[in-house]
Amino acid sequence: MKDVLQPLLMSKTDFDIHYVAKLARLELTEEEEGTFGRQIGKVIDYIEQLQQLDVTNVEPTAHPVPLTNVTRPDEVRKSLTNDEALMNAPAKGNGLFMVPKIVE
Repeated sequence: MKDVLQPLLMSKTDFDIHYVAKLARLELTEEEEGTFGRQIGKVIDYIEQLQQLDVTNVEPTAHPVPLTNVTRPDEVRKSLTNDEALMNAPAKGNGLFMVPKIVE
């Protein structure tokens, strides 16, 4: 895994905050450059720590915790009749909801 990520990651010394800001079309003040530079440096430090981990016996996963669907089972049940569905409709006709025509 480490060999796969290596070309994608850069070291803190290779990182250019001005270049990234230009790509993102951001105008940063000197204070923002310093703040973001320190923050990105911390992220790169953490990634370097993660690269030190031995993950040879760890199976790749899409999610760290198994997920299950929590929806109810799909069962046939009695539904509303047409009259029940239209009972509170402000306007109805021929067994359908009547709505204002909206065409521009």
